[in-house]
Amino acid sequence: MKKILAVIAFFCSVAVFAQNEQLAYNYFEKGEFEKALATYQDLEKKQPNNTFFIQKIVACMQQLQQYTEAGKYLTEKLTRYNQPMLYVELGYNYQLQKDMGKAEKNYNLAIKAVADNPSYAYTVANTFEQKVLLEYAIKAYDTATAINKSMNFDYQLALIQGQLGNTDQMIEKLLSYAYNNPQSLPVVQNQLSRFMNDEVSDSFNASLRKALLINTQKNQDIFWNQFLSWFFVQQKEYGKAFIQEKAIFKRDPDLFMNIVSLAHFAMEEKEDDTAREILDFILKNTDDPNLQMQTQFDLLSMDIAAAKEKEYPAIKQRIDALIAQYGITPYSLDLQLQKADFEGFYLNNTKAAAQTLDNALNLQLNRYQAAEVKMKLSDILLLDEKFNQAIIYYAQVEEDLKNDAVGHEASLKVAKTSYFKGDFQWAEKQLKVLKSSSSQLIANDALELYLLIIDNTVEDSTQTALKKFAKADFKLYQNKKTEALEQFKDLIANDNTKSIKDIAYLRIGKIYESLGQYDLALQNYRQIIDNYSEGIYIDEALFFSAEIYNEKLNDPEKAKTLYEKVIFEHQDSIYFVEARKQFRLLRGDTNS
Repeated sequence: MKKILAVIAFFCSVAVFAQNEQLAYNYFEKGEFEKALATYQDLEKKQPNNTFFIQKIVACMQQLQQYTEAGKYLTEKLTRYNQPMLYVELGYNYQLQKDMGKAEKNYNLAIKAVADNPSYAYTVANTFEQKVLLEYAIKAYDTATAINKSMNFDYQLALIQGQLGNTDQMIEKLLSYAYNNPQSLPVVQNQLSRFMNDEVSDSFNASLRKALLINTQKNQDIFWNQFLSWFFVQQKEYGKAFIQEKAIFKRDPDLFMNIVSLAHFAMEEKEDDTAREILDFILKNTDDPNLQMQTQFDLLSMDIAAAKEKEYPAIKQRIDALIAQYGITPYSLDLQLQKADFEGFYLNNTKAAAQTLDNALNLQLNRYQAAEVKMKLSDILLLDEKFNQAIIYYAQVEEDLKNDAVGHEASLKVAKTSYFKGDFQWAEKQLKVLKSSSSQLIANDALELYLLIIDNTVEDSTQTALKKFAKADFKLYQNKKTEALEQFKDLIANDNTKSIKDIAYLRIGKIYESLGQYDLALQNYRQIIDNYSEGIYIDEALFFSAEIYNEKLNDPEKAKTLYEKVIFEHQDSIYFVEARKQFRLLRGDTNS
């Protein structure tokens, strides 16, 4: 019993101590320095050699302009404890009193302590950094390494050089540190990526690229090819990354999966030409049947997305041939889902699509695979305007995978189905929850649809325009673009609900864009730019217009102007980062 009571008492004392430490911190952050000082002094009595508490006590005294007391306190601590970093604190206390002679004397005593014992380098240099005495911090690290060659402070020195604006030296130190400590590569790359994404990143990116190329040429270690590939991926230059990955593969075939990952990066960014080149390379260089099947699936996905109607029969033959080759098994499930999707949404054969999915459900599937099949079956039922049946299957997935991203996706599809059938009240309730989803993509989609319903209920309580819009949206879901186009146009021409017109123009623009009628797409985006500049779709109209001029019409000057508007007038846009990147490329900021 005595032991139990002793343990309880110990944990209680630890809890109280932690509470007092948090209290002292809160006082300090609020500027209540007298209270903070008294609390830290109480804490220091229990841990008199705790340098953190010593520093906080001194900081409180300095905030209260008690420099003399702080000096005496630090001198007493220096006498009692051998902590050279306190010389930095004492020197800084003199610096605050404009006595640079005594300040520098103490700074040099801290450096001398490092010379006598290099193990003090980190605490002394770190204290200098806290006081923004960066040159002294560098001197502390250099002093230690001059005496003990085995010590390496490249990482710390790199960050200091970055603070001083010496980015070339920072890059050199970070690359050196990463090469000598490969286990620290993710930490180094994380630091570099912060600078790469900074507002003034162009010169930094050019310097980093140059440094990596030099190291690749000077040193044949595969490490540098991998680092350079990482750099190009960060820049979304997947073709250049592929060149590096091919060089890596020739020397180490075990790293082949990096090429597979690169193909998926290119696909996600819609870099289809590069993605196809990489996927073709994968097919030629692997004997793994699962990887071959996945690669064929990826190629088909891109071909289907870009196909004209006259190409559908050839694509169906390819899908059927692959299904015959790999068989109807759980391993070929992605191909079976792709077949059903193509049959339903492209060939308008919902009966065949449903049969394909029913066959899949008879396989020995795990619960995630079963959810995928049910989700696709729901999509097909919805396509066939069987709204209630679709909701039943979506709800099954939602129930089976409640706290999973797939379950959240099913919830979103239930809401969209309710929206398509005109049950806006039920859709709104579900979307209100989903807009706080942990999945950013689901949250964004839910918020967009939620705002559409709310905005167009406020202006039109009968929801007449919203019902017309939802029907046109459903035609889009069914891949009936011509019918959808006519319904959106009719809505603009014959309905007076202002709040729905800008998004109707946006939908029309996207339809024309998908049909390759870029002039008509631009005309509709221009309606939003000219007449709905205060609306929530203005950034999309600007960005989509810029993309057309940049990628389809080869008019970089017009594209640049539109990207610039997104950058300077819509910093909160989800297209901001990509607009900035494309603007810089068009301006010639990034070296090729």
